[in-house]
Amino acid sequence: MLDSRSQLQDYVQHNSNRGDIQNIIDTIDKFGWTKQWLMNIGDQKGKILDEAIQTRKPKTILELGTFLGYSALRMIRLLPKDALLISVDCDSESAEIARSIFEYAGVTDRIKPIVDYTNNVIPHLNKDFNVDSFDLIFIDHSKDLYLRDFKMLEDAGLIKSGTMIIADNVIYPGAPDYLEYVQNNPNYSTTFRESTREYDDNVRDAVTISVRK
Repeated sequence: MLDSRSQLQDYVQHNSNRGDIQNIIDTIDKFGWTKQWLMNIGDQKGKILDEAIQTRKPKTILELGTFLGYSALRMIRLLPKDALLISVDCDSESAEIARSIFEYAGVTDRIKPIVDYTNNVIPHLNKDFNVDSFDLIFIDHSKDLYLRDFKMLEDAGLIKSGTMIIADNVIYPGAPDYLEYVQNNPNYSTTFRESTREYDDNVRDAVTISVRK
């Protein structure tokens, strides 16, 4: 029996148009609402991510938590061809499905996936990708790692003035230590955007958008 990840891969390939990023995104959303719950950011909170991308207009983007590639697709469709999008996930099975969805969407050459633990990856990003810092960082991996990895990014110098950091699921399942840190840190201006859990209108959730001053 296929698990939900493999079911999604099959569903996308049978119900969406190859190379049509928006249609593939819409198909994943339909799967999440009607077939099987998915833990990607989803269509409703995804609009908050879209707005952030359109406001910041980033050229260098780091995603912590690829899962099945949904949020990377949401971001890449709004980015210029020369933007660098690095997406990190430690789950090799999810990463392989994300890779197949990226290939189906025609964006393999525009997204740099890394399959490893974030604490192994973050210290080497400057050198490995020749980046001084990131314009935008999207955090949506293990909630208990949000704050640890945020501080690692600070220590590595990858967050500079103007860097925008978006974090999903800060209410449900919740990242209370991260939320307290960014809301009370004078180095950041943080906006709290209330919404609901992905593909579930009955559970309260929120996204934070923090900008380094």
